[in-house]
Amino acid sequence: MAVIIDGKEVAREKREQIKARVEELKKQGKSVGLAVIIVGENPASRVYVNNKKKGCLEVGIESFEYALPESTTEEELKALVEKLNNDDRVNGILCQLPLPKHINEDAVINTISPEKDVDAFHPQNVGHIMIGDYTFLPCTPAGIMEMLKFYNISVSGKKCVVIGRSNIVGKPMAMLLLKENGTVEICHSRTENLKNETLSADILVAAVGKTKFVTEDMVKQGAVVIDVGMNRDEDGKLCGDVDFINVEKKASYITPVPGGVGPMTITMLLENTVRAVEK
Repeated sequence: MAVIIDGKEVAREKREQIKARVEELKKQGKSVGLAVIIVGENPASRVYVNNKKKGCLEVGIESFEYALPESTTEEELKALVEKLNNDDRVNGILCQLPLPKHINEDAVINTISPEKDVDAFHPQNVGHIMIGDYTFLPCTPAGIMEMLKFYNISVSGKKCVVIGRSNIVGKPMAMLLLKENGTVEICHSRTENLKNETLSADILVAAVGKTKFVTEDMVKQGAVVIDVGMNRDEDGKLCGDVDFINVEKKASYITPVPGGVGPMTITMLLENTVRAVEK
């Protein structure tokens, strides 16, 4: 049976460190503030935004929320971002995705100052990640690396397979594993014989957004399995991309859903906000 990687425990320890750093910055007379913009009334987005506010409160970061109506235009949103770029109380700016269809997400992300882009989505920050010279890392991949470190799971020399090629998780995840000397392969919907590829993985990261997509017969005995998925099963219960009950028997380490990667994502957002001030 696999060791369960407890994201809540890792997050708790990391947040204690962040809280101490925030207190130190405040002693130096520096403000630490995160602005979160939400457009429309997407229920999932609202849950995420509330959790981010709760996280800020926990570590002493000032939280500014801007809840805009669905009808907000792209120009209005970009004008707000520009205003926050120039607000000294705000060190980090996060625009909750997805945005309504009439707004170009890339245009909005590109408007956020790279120095305040705590999601690390701005092309300038993405470029820094590619060359390994970065201030901010995308929150989910960074959280996964923290969990591996916490459990003393070495990446160096290991075969790492990432299923999913999104800009938010798949691609940056591959870069971070590569930086730690993993031998990395990215698989996706067009990969032929996917099972052959996943069976060779010492570390398998599933980020496809499909309920219980990774089954027991796709996992090598003793592999480390990281589940980034956040789905609902046939009973409406929260579950991941991995068939947890069956894969757990084969893996050496595995993240649960919920309670695995999720708590770390928001924790790393807080980390990036503090970094923005320290930098």
